Amino acid sequence: MLKAIDITKTYQMNSLPLQILKGLSFYVEEGEFVSIMGPSGSGKSTCLHILGCLDKPTTGQLIINSREVSKLSDNELAKVRNKSIGFVFQSFNLLLKSSALQNVELPLIYAGSSKRRKKCIQALEKVGLADRINHRPNELSGGEQQRVAIARALVNEPPLILADEPTGNLDSKSGTEIMNLFKELHKQGKTLIVITHDRNVAQHGDRIIHIKDGHIEKEEKTTGKIGELSANVQ
Repeated sequence: MLKAIDITKTYQMNSLPLQILKGLSFYVEEGEFVSIMGPSGSGKSTCLHILGCLDKPTTGQLIINSREVSKLSDNELAKVRNKSIGFVFQSFNLLLKSSALQNVELPLIYAGSSKRRKKCIQALEKVGLADRINHRPNELSGGEQQRVAIARALVNEPPLILADEPTGNLDSKSGTEIMNLFKELHKQGKTLIVITHDRNVAQHGDRIIHIKDGHIEKEEKTTGKIGELSANVQ
């Protein structure tokens, strides 16, 4: 599904180079649920932007579905994002004056898809919001807003879902519900990559990749029981 090979990312700060990622190499298999964990400033969000084709690596290769995407043009990357990747963000990124249905509809509008209403309703049903389709974000709880964001990520039926701190703005109960929803999507065959600094979130995945100071520090495989981890390679 996805393979990163010696990915680096360097920004120019006041004419001085600042290297954020320092040679990341890892894979994510089709149907796998992988957590990428690290403290603030570790490079995990930069990593997500590159994995999601929102940014390009300075050096290295990114392969998605057997296609090398790291050297594609911006327009080509946009097509990859729209077809292959669904995004879920900490801040939800919903249009405040639009209904849940209209928010979920956006990726389909960009893709020029027909029969949008039916697809949007089906996506909202999947996340348990069939009775909230006409509600605006300010009429929804934080957990419900994140469910709308997940429905929006699912509506194009992408094979890969990327989530950046998806429970960061939620209370513990809503956060648990969202992670249980991710686990259900995983059971349905979706490939999931979740970026987090929270171990309780990370341990829902099959495997945890730890990033520190732009390097992969180690990997762990989860035991299947929340709260219990076993050391793996690296």
